[in-house]
Amino acid sequence: MTADTKTKPHYTGHRKRLRDRFLLAGPEALADYELLEMILFPAKPIGDVKPMAKDLIAALGTFGKVLHATPQQLLKVEGVNEAAVVAIKVAKAAAERLLREDITDKEVIKSWTQLIDYCRIQFGNNQNEEFHVLFLNNHLELMLDECLQKGTVNHTPVYPREVVKRALEIGASSLILVHNHPSGDVSPSRADIDVTKQIVEAARPLGIAVQDHIIIGAKKHFSFKAKGLI
Repeated sequence: MTADTKTKPHYTGHRKRLRDRFLLAGPEALADYELLEMILFPAKPIGDVKPMAKDLIAALGTFGKVLHATPQQLLKVEGVNEAAVVAIKVAKAAAERLLREDITDKEVIKSWTQLIDYCRIQFGNNQNEEFHVLFLNNHLELMLDECLQKGTVNHTPVYPREVVKRALEIGASSLILVHNHPSGDVSPSRADIDVTKQIVEAARPLGIAVQDHIIIGAKKHFSFKAKGLI
């Protein structure tokens, strides 16, 4: 063994091996922390980012929760700097934009899988509830996705009149209501059921249809329409 070999860091060549495996076998061949490593490479051009990637997942729980974490939460993990935060947030934004393109200008009801994927990556791992409305035109194509309310870990105040008023402002013909349950339990609460009925009743006289209300969790979802609640 030469002197040069002895002094080489243990991670020498690791980045190239990881890139080669990604290109040859695809992302499925990589563990979550390895995919996170690749996201973090630009944030730390020299050195080993594996400890940082593993620490992030250990601290926040899952790969998805790392992407959804706030900058403040990310910066609490040792070794994470502003460049690492930007790299993580860019990865999340790129995924959201790609999935949004998959459902934009298409009949949303026929792009159901893409719609669920889009909602899940956008806020399925959020730590607080958000209430979104997807405004659709008369071809059931997505016009706008808007977060109308943000709440706590288990409650979001929703005002049916505001939902309908916003639909009229945009000129939407129908709506899909979406909110997340941070607990992961996507069963609707009594309040979820009641507010859905109120929005349906407020929208109907104005010719606006509520197509569905979807509750999103990190791994599951609940459709009011599929369960006969709309």
